[in-house]
Amino acid sequence: MVNRKKLNPDASPQAAFGARLRRSRDARGWKQDDLGARMGYSGRHISAVETGRKPPTLAFAVRADIVFGLEHAADTFERAWREIRHGSLLEGFPEYVGHEAHAAEIRLYNIGIIPGLLQTPEYAKVLADSAIRRGAITPEQAAERISFLAERQAALVRPLPPTMLVVMDESCIRRPIGGPEVMCAQLDRLVEFAALPNTILQIAPFDIGERRPFDLPVNLLTLPDRSMVAYAESQAQGHLDREPTSVLPMLTAYHQLQAEAVSQADSVAMINQVRKGTP
Repeated sequence: MVNRKKLNPDASPQAAFGARLRRSRDARGWKQDDLGARMGYSGRHISAVETGRKPPTLAFAVRADIVFGLEHAADTFERAWREIRHGSLLEGFPEYVGHEAHAAEIRLYNIGIIPGLLQTPEYAKVLADSAIRRGAITPEQAAERISFLAERQAALVRPLPPTMLVVMDESCIRRPIGGPEVMCAQLDRLVEFAALPNTILQIAPFDIGERRPFDLPVNLLTLPDRSMVAYAESQAQGHLDREPTSVLPMLTAYHQLQAEAVSQADSVAMINQVRKGTP
């Protein structure tokens, strides 16, 4: 007890998880080895989670709920784990992703970066590693971000996949990310995507100028009941919107964007030209 590290549950969702784990253990008079034995982990592992040196996993959180009898409680360790997992995501985005997995139609518009649903793992890792170097996220958050993206992509592979309409600003394909090998594979992925029967891919060229209706990335979902959800974000904020009075004008603007963008055939030709290094 003399060397026991003082915990600050207000420091982060992960710190709050560790502090709660310790409080729950102390309330039962268990040592870290005792709890570890009940959960199937070492006492050293329990210590690392409590003090924030190791992030909890979903399996760890589920085992904690079972051991402490919280499986049917409103405030479970699993719920706390999900707060950690989504802690680096912008407000509204986790809820948007829940709708995305069941959407009948997905409309995307991106500037500068290939949309996440179309990114290769290598492209996504380069972006995550860059965020680590800038100090924007931790290595653990980067790994979770990549895993989360893979889950989003996998959720769209289903017997009745959604119709996906994607418009990308020309900057998305001309901005080099990760070097020639990574970028070449990413452009190949776009061409493969365009060939799918449930997709439409278009490039909004630079020369549409002021006729471009959006200055920020936009996501529009048509849900199975035909209602619509819009999600838009800036660098620091995300906003989920279900109100028809604001979502429908965004849909109109998206249609205007599609009219200004080049056709899918010409878009694929442009992507292939960039891939070959021709202007």
